[in-house]
Parts: sequence; C-alpha cells; structure tokens
Amino acid sequence: MPIRAFLICACVLAMGAFAGSARAADHMWMGFQDDPNLRWRQDRTAMFDRVGQLNASVVRTTVYWSRIAPKRPAHAASPFDRAYRFADLDEFVRNGARRGIAVMLTIWGTPGWANGGKAQNVAPRRMADLTAFARAVAERYDGTHPGLPSAQFFSVWNEPNLGLFLTPQYDRNGKPVSPIVYGRIYRAAYAGIKAGNPAAQVAIGETAPRGRTQPLRQAGTQETLAPQTFARLLAKARPKVRFDAWAHHPYSTLGSGPRQSMSYPNANLPKVRTFEEHLNKWFKRKNTPIWITEYGFETKPGEPHGVTPAQQARYLNQAIGIIRPQPYVKMFIWFIFKDDPSSSWQSGLLNRNGSPKPAAALFPKLASQVDGRNPVVAVRSGTRRPLVRVPAFEFAARGGAGVKVYSTVRAYLDGKLVGALQPRAVAAPPTGYIRLPVPIPRVMKGYEYVVSFELTDAHGNRAYRYLTLGGA
Repeated sequence: MPIRAFLICACVLAMGAFAGSARAADHMWMGFQDDPNLRWRQDRTAMFDRVGQLNASVVRTTVYWSRIAPKRPAHAASPFDRAYRFADLDEFVRNGARRGIAVMLTIWGTPGWANGGKAQNVAPRRMADLTAFARAVAERYDGTHPGLPSAQFFSVWNEPNLGLFLTPQYDRNGKPVSPIVYGRIYRAAYAGIKAGNPAAQVAIGETAPRGRTQPLRQAGTQETLAPQTFARLLAKARPKVRFDAWAHHPYSTLGSGPRQSMSYPNANLPKVRTFEEHLNKWFKRKNTPIWITEYGFETKPGEPHGVTPAQQARYLNQAIGIIRPQPYVKMFIWFIFKDDPSSSWQSGLLNRNGSPKPAAALFPKLASQVDGRNPVVAVRSGTRRPLVRVPAFEFAARGGAGVKVYSTVRAYLDGKLVGALQPRAVAAPPTGYIRLPVPIPRVMKGYEYVVSFELTDAHGNRAYRYLTLGGA
C-alpha cells in the first residue's frame, strides 16, 4: 500500500474509533534492539531498511563506556575528545534518525581505568568520571553537530538488579546494596545527560523481571534482587533520584507465554500494571511512564526450549493486547531483530538466513496502530488554531538543524474536513520536532480530531504523520 494511502486509511480508522469520544488514542514507541545486526554486521544498512519496513519507530542500543573510552580521555566531558571511539555508534544514530526512527541509548559498562581494573559490572570509583562521559554522549547527539543527529531517549545501566551487570547485589550481612550503588550511578549519569542535552528523556531502572530477596551464596550462580524490591529500596535512597520513565524488561520464563503467572516482587508483563502502581507510591508520583525496553520470545529449533515461530507471533499479538490499554506504557522494544550466530538469543523476527518468521508479518500492523511518531495531545477547549509538536527528525538528520520543512495540514472531525493549511516552511530545530498550527477554528470539549501532516523538503524527502487531538 502506498504511504499516502496508508495515512488516509489510518486517519479514517482513527476517526471511526475516536471521534466524539473522550478517550485518548493509543500512543507508543515500538521497535527493536539488535546490536550485532544493526551496528556491527556488514549488512547493517540493509537491516535498518528492513527495520523501517516493519514500521519501527524506535531502536535501542547499548553505549559501552568501556569500549568507547578504552583509555582515560583528557577532556572527558567533550564529545570530541580524541580518546573516544564513537564511530560505530555515530553510524547507528545516523541510520536510525535518517529513516525517521527515534534512537534510545543505554549507558553501561565501567572501563578498567575508572574502577581500579575491575570488571565492567563494578561501579566507577569517581562518579564524576561517569557524569563527564554521559555528558559527552548526550551532547554529541543533541542534533547541533553536523552529521550527528539527535538521540532523544536515554537510560542508565542494564538490568542493575542482576549481578551480571552490577555487583555487588548484597553486602556481607546479606543486606541488599545494589539499589544504593545504582542510585549513585544513575544520579551521576542523569546529571551528565541533562547537562549535555536538557531535552533528552532519561529512564531509570532497566530492571530484569526476576530476582531474589536474599543472597543465594551458591558458587556459579549470580546474585540477583527482585525488581520491585530493587525499586522500593531505590526510592528510599537519598538524594532523591529524578527520572522521566521507568525502564523494565518483563520477560516470561523460557518457553512460557505472555500471560504467565508470576508472584510479587517479580514482574513480568501481567504485573506491569501493579508495578506502575507501586512505583507511583514509592516515588510519590502520578502515572509513572513505563518503557518496556526489552521483550521477546525465543523460538525453536534454535532454542530447543523455546516456543514455535507460530507461537511467537501469537504471543507478540497477546503482549500488545495486554499493554495497549495501559496508557502509561510509552515504549515497547523487541529483543532481537534477526537471529545471529554471535548471540545466545533466538528471539529475532528473522531467521539467521534473513527469512521472516510469522511474527515479522504481524509486527508492522501492530506498530502502525500505536506509532509513537503520531502524537496524541489534549488541548484546552475553546483554543483556536492550537500549536502542536510534530516529530520530523528524519529531515533534521538528513539536512541538518534548521533545514526547512514544508507542511500541508488537514484537520478532520467525524470524518469531515474542518480546516486545512497549505504548504508553509518551518525550520527544523536540533531535536527534529517542529511546531505547527492546527487548522481547527475552535477546539470543542469532549471531541477528538484527527489531523494529517504531509511533510516535505527541498530535496524531495517526504514523510506523513497524523495526530489525535482531544478537547479537554
């Protein structure tokens, strides 16, 4: 189906579902993490094309501090210090942004020079070193440097409730200490990210779904802490942590489906609602956003204890059905895109030879229904020609900050055109989000409008967005 035809269909469907209703439309960033295939393999550009064809709106990757800074930089807070090795990450960010796919970066892995020669899962001795590195990363991808597009999403550390990624988990007396250690790590990185790019959104947590509440002390077994216990103790840490979302990996156990029963304080997909309620209580917040930054099901025969490819597709559909009614879930990232010999995971939507599994045909349909690039906004009733923010970062990525984007805007209510604006030029800021007026004469309370945006530039690049606007 041509893109323009798809947009019109999407608008009609949205109007049928939402017109005259007070309910907000679904809105969620949905995509993949697959470092080998999207960052290191020779066919990574082709893989990015296929990711785009599946309607992915976000890609996540791990920013390995130890690899990017194998030696101590002379000016660690500078994004262009000669000690840094950013080449593959630069290409990843460009490949995503130029295709209109948002980028999420997860900082992890302490270099030996920062923690006395210990492993990557040991915290740095001086948190200022991490702050400086995080600032360099965020500033490098703030969209103001030619050839380096903006990365808008960040998170700090990976699964810090597992000893594999953060140690120690407990002290000698069996008391959990990983939340305290992580709190220091997170605050240091958060400060650096916000200093480098104040517009960046930063998630805390990145928690694994399962863990214990006391040390096991068994040789060959990693120490773990249950995710909700980890979060509860982190909420008590002082000074208080600040964050834009909680990132979580709500996997089921190997071979099980998305509705698997799991007891507190562990948290798989059915427990996300309860987890969010607990986060609100512990951190004294309302409607804490949840980013599901890893999820998936491994398949047979690559993983003998996995599910069949047909079950994987069915479970993907069920998973989206579980989280879609939960408005605080703002992101869903599938791990991984394509099975690869270098990975122990067999959860890709493509086989090793690149042939699609059944879930590959389902993913674009689900992603198009919740596309995070198509905003959902509430506007005060009575507002005339409201201004809205529309993501157009592929134009900024291709033409640089300040490139002129021409927009044709049409607003609909109950399937009828209520206003239109002919092409007008708007300069794209570094973030890639442009502000545009919506041709609604007067927003009516309790009604929802669908607004279409046809975006072009002088080089023939083109993109379509649609927005659901509700009168509040």
